[in-house]
Amino acid sequence: MPSREERLDGLAELAVFGANVQEGQYVAVTSYIGKEALTRKVAEVAYRSGARYVDVVYFDQWVKRERIAHADEESLDFVPPWLRDRLLFLSDDHAARITLSGPHAPHALDGLDPARAGRDLLPYLPESGEVVNKRTTNWTIVPAPTPAWAGAVYPDLDRDEADEKLWEAVSHICRLDAHDPKAAWTERIEELKANGARLTERRFDAMRLHGPGTDLTVGLLPSSSWHAGDFTTVDGLRHYPNIPTEETFTTPDPERVDGHVTATMPLELYGTIIKGIRVEFEGGRAVKIDADEGAEALRAVAAKDEGASRLGELALVDGQGRIGPLRTVFLDTLIDENAASHIALGHGYESPVEDEADRARVNRSKVHVDFMIGSPELNVDGITRDGDAVPALRNGAWQI
Repeated sequence: MPSREERLDGLAELAVFGANVQEGQYVAVTSYIGKEALTRKVAEVAYRSGARYVDVVYFDQWVKRERIAHADEESLDFVPPWLRDRLLFLSDDHAARITLSGPHAPHALDGLDPARAGRDLLPYLPESGEVVNKRTTNWTIVPAPTPAWAGAVYPDLDRDEADEKLWEAVSHICRLDAHDPKAAWTERIEELKANGARLTERRFDAMRLHGPGTDLTVGLLPSSSWHAGDFTTVDGLRHYPNIPTEETFTTPDPERVDGHVTATMPLELYGTIIKGIRVEFEGGRAVKIDADEGAEALRAVAAKDEGASRLGELALVDGQGRIGPLRTVFLDTLIDENAASHIALGHGYESPVEDEADRARVNRSKVHVDFMIGSPELNVDGITRDGDAVPALRNGAWQI
């Protein structure tokens, strides 16, 4: 069994590999209190890779709790300009960015008003989507286990057992158990890109997702293509934004979404847990948002701006990945979104849209929130321009 130090080394190496840190680059790391050990390992590997300077910003959900509980409500949307300026500097300088995910304090926002909590999305910044679309930074997100996170995922185990089990799971889904994890990811992403190429070749007009609690038709732009977690910057630097990744995704037409969806997993929204999400769409807009718990938080996000209630992403996940078969809710969107097909409210990515005129129609928003609607029971059909339905996914297996 690998030691904790070996696992930290492996994750740090994977993070710097995923971001493809270059000699002389600034490297920005977003982390949380409790993730210091991995943060320091990432800094070490980044410097050994030639980083000019590694800048770390730590967030603390317990401090966030005090803001949501006591600050004036009108101030909860405020984002410090120095955080925005930092991101824009990184964009202008073509820096590398690494984020460590996973809740460090899963219960920090318990008992607070979800509507207030939904107004404070930090550390997510409103300019993030635009920076991604500019393709100026090479970036990645990797999970960083903590005992508190482990306790939330495995509440029936004692602290040490839960911590070990989470590390085992993260090591498995990040392919740290492979002989060469970097090569293993390159191979898996090529498989995902091949799935996307087959979908792109069909040039469907729309996708219909239907199963228990869900019947949603998502229109596609004429030049929408299907991509995987393999991005290239304007400088030609290849990087893997999410590790782990198991999705094949596209950017939909934000004005052609109709039907209803039921989430198959809880959503962790920057500290707020939202369970049992149900959303109805008409003419592209989410017109009704309900949930068993925390609906007000998602409603607050969807009201952020004009594009926040429309779709910016549709992602399909097959049954061949390592996350879904674990049948575990990790309470971390990075991982959970790669266990099941999902949609995202808010900002859309331009890279999957090939035509410049179509890119102008991509949804714009200050937010991007993924939530999971997939399961083995969810059927996915491609709808041709003649209105025919072509099976795309059945029981988690590709049909095309």
